[in-house]
Amino acid sequence: MNIFRLTGDLSHLAAIIILLLKIWKSRSCAGISGKSQVLFALVFTTRYLDLLTSFISLYNTTMKIIYIGCAYATVYLIYMKFKATYDGNHDTFRVEFLVVPVGGLAFLVNHDFSPLEILWTFSIYLESVAILPQLFMISKTGEAETITTHYLFFLGLYRALYLINWIWRFYFEGFFDMIAIVAGVVQTILYCDFFYLYVTKGERFTFFFF
Repeated sequence: MNIFRLTGDLSHLAAIIILLLKIWKSRSCAGISGKSQVLFALVFTTRYLDLLTSFISLYNTTMKIIYIGCAYATVYLIYMKFKATYDGNHDTFRVEFLVVPVGGLAFLVNHDFSPLEILWTFSIYLESVAILPQLFMISKTGEAETITTHYLFFLGLYRALYLINWIWRFYFEGFFDMIAIVAGVVQTILYCDFFYLYVTKGERFTFFFF
């Protein structure tokens, strides 16, 4: 494992923990898109089904379990424990416009036409666009809270570091995965506007994405 993948994983974990702590400490999920969190839970579930079939390393298994557990914990807090604070009126992105095309693409473009491989490919494609409901929600409300911007920043940093990881692996290991790289590029592009505003206007800003 190279330093870019490790720091990418830690950035991803930081984003998840920041979001969970924000919801738990404030006892509110205001400003958080429940739809994006459901999509991320779906991403982790379909990607890490290999937990049932193979063992790579203790680190790998531990991180997968943490990602899945935190994803469902976040969904639980939003839709059950703090449901009264969930802003469903602004969380209106039509997720079927993401899930259905992504599902079709996973069937058509994959490394191997097998159930686990198709589901893994589906998770890669879906992760690249799973943040759209959150960005759309912020664009409707006009502003992002400080904690929400930190969450998005670390998610974007995670994807950027993973792109560098793929480049590193190509040059030093001869490993190349077109599906993961293209999906990662798409996801990073979606964060570009946010990164610009985060750096130039500070932690709390009016957000214009759409």
